[in-house]
Amino acid sequence: MSTTRPEELLAFDREHLWHPYTSMTDPTPVRLVTGARGCEIEVDGRSVVDGMSSWWSAIHGYRHPELDRALGEQAARFSHVMFGGLTHEPAVALGRRLVDITPAALERVFLADSGSVSVEVAMKMVLQYQRGVGRPERTRMLTVLGGYHGDTFDCMSVTDPVGGMHSMWSGLLPEQVFGPRPPRHDAGPDDIAAWSAQLRAVAAEHAHELAGLIVEPLLQGAGGMHPYPAECLAVFREVADEHGLLLVFDEIATGFGRTGHLFVSELVTPDVLCLGKALTGGYLTLAAVLTTDAVARGISASESGVLMHGPTFMGNPLACAVALASIDLLLSGDWLGRVGHVNERLTAGLAPLRDLPGVVDVRTIGAVGVVQLDHPVDVVAATDAALAAGVWLRPFRDLIYTMPPYPIGTEELDRLLGGITEAVKAG
Repeated sequence: MSTTRPEELLAFDREHLWHPYTSMTDPTPVRLVTGARGCEIEVDGRSVVDGMSSWWSAIHGYRHPELDRALGEQAARFSHVMFGGLTHEPAVALGRRLVDITPAALERVFLADSGSVSVEVAMKMVLQYQRGVGRPERTRMLTVLGGYHGDTFDCMSVTDPVGGMHSMWSGLLPEQVFGPRPPRHDAGPDDIAAWSAQLRAVAAEHAHELAGLIVEPLLQGAGGMHPYPAECLAVFREVADEHGLLLVFDEIATGFGRTGHLFVSELVTPDVLCLGKALTGGYLTLAAVLTTDAVARGISASESGVLMHGPTFMGNPLACAVALASIDLLLSGDWLGRVGHVNERLTAGLAPLRDLPGVVDVRTIGAVGVVQLDHPVDVVAATDAALAAGVWLRPFRDLIYTMPPYPIGTEELDRLLGGITEAVKAG
């Protein structure tokens, strides 16, 4: 146990450690976590409900005995070996499981080391495939406004160029092609048809230079927590097929049950699928890219003959072992019932917030609840108010939202709803 006093830890943190999207010279406050169990974390010595699942990854909560056991047993064997020229049972078993539970056509697996890297790999796959099938001039990606795909450079290039977090890099990033944002989740047939026509027109105009189409299926996450109609997925598939594009689904946020589907790709099969976040149940960083045999063969036909990517920690045994245990835990339980219970409580509990001053929209999908304000959230004030109510939230832009762990109980859900309410009032 550390003997360093909390105030010393926080003082060093403030002076020396960067946090996500935070100024180094004028950082926003951080709180000290000293423990976590179930659906709660210990923040500044107080147990609070985690409304964020540690950025959507800790779907089972914390210190789950089965995941702890998987991690410990693998650590007792070996923690890491290079994946170049070597393999091991955790990677093979995880690859087999991912092939089994994703759409049948997706049978080739690349084990990356983070969500952003998985998107980089997917985009590299798309470009190498086009080179392998004799279309090297196709070097741009088609996507839609409102999306978010990660923080590395190619990922930033397919993230919303105006309203997204990476607009400052305009002019330095690869220039991709953007179609209209999908309509709201409750849009009618006419709105969907109008959106479809616009997207098809953009794709037709640029088809000669397009290599692939990348989207977050059913729910755009960090770009605005924007759910959209499932009918749009078929449009993406048709556009890709019509113009010879590879369709990439970024399910880093939506995979493993978050929207009420194990994978949104069950509805429409992409050519390339990116998974991350909840893959290890929030224990370690790991991502996976799955693709079809046809895509793999196209990549192998490119001039390099191989996929030009190989992270040092690719297929890390610890991460693979805990990922396999997390998937087993998810599928052996009533994950769909739990997600449905969370959705029911969030839908009913957030609805009254529509009447609060400054609230412009309330929406839910699966185990996701969103309150949108008519102004940027005062993050510090909203966070303080939620903590005072026994809840950890991390608002951004004009959104106060939650993605809680699936096993969260009714009492904890009620406390979560109370914390969201207080955050909305303060934010």
